[in-house]
Amino acid sequence: MSDRVLLLTRVGATAILLAFALASPGFLSQASMVGLLTTSSFIGCVAVGMTLITLSGNVMAFCLGAAVSAMMFIVATNWGGLAFAVPATLLFGALLNCVQGALIGQLRANPIIVSIAAFALIEGAAQGVTGGSSVYFSSSAYKVLKGKLLGMPYEFVAFLMSVAVAQFILSLTSFGRHIYLFGDSPRAAEAVGMPTWRTVTFVYFWAGLFAAVSGILLALRYGESSMEYGAGYDYSAIAAVLVGGTAV
Repeated sequence: MSDRVLLLTRVGATAILLAFALASPGFLSQASMVGLLTTSSFIGCVAVGMTLITLSGNVMAFCLGAAVSAMMFIVATNWGGLAFAVPATLLFGALLNCVQGALIGQLRANPIIVSIAAFALIEGAAQGVTGGSSVYFSSSAYKVLKGKLLGMPYEFVAFLMSVAVAQFILSLTSFGRHIYLFGDSPRAAEAVGMPTWRTVTFVYFWAGLFAAVSGILLALRYGESSMEYGAGYDYSAIAAVLVGGTAV
């Protein structure tokens, strides 16, 4: 009965939101749809990584680093070009969160406290380096990565690719099975000899990589970045994960 009530609640809420959306003038226009797909893709990429963290039993994180990844992408582009900046930023975002995952997995540190502390450190370091100012591209070369593919904005295509990669990991790899097992019961995972610290570390590694994708998209979209860009994305991603029905 509870499952049926939950389903009816979701259907009803979706119907109400859809009714309000369709009643808004211009909601179905091409410009509105493109804008909606673009902005939701930023949060969507972060939510993909947050899903892995939630499934692993760590519930949520507050410092996946989309904003600082956007800044790193611009700095890396100005220094070594796009061919260098894209992989460098993905690696930066992944390693940034990999450190958090190692602390949580190896030392059994509280994931909420670790992420809050990491956010404070990153925020302070970024403010110290930039003086609170935005960073900008030194040329317009980044614009080659802006546009549409088959009528869809590149941001939405990147989001779909992120979803596909995450689903592949969860469904078709032993690492994905380890995520589910550890999330269901850490003690059971340890009892069967699963390398739990390694699983948690790589969960955060992948979450950081997906957040870095969001950071790259943000930088490409606006041509500049600061710690204000992407602010609140982690919280929006948490809401998306929970409302989407991911098991906590």
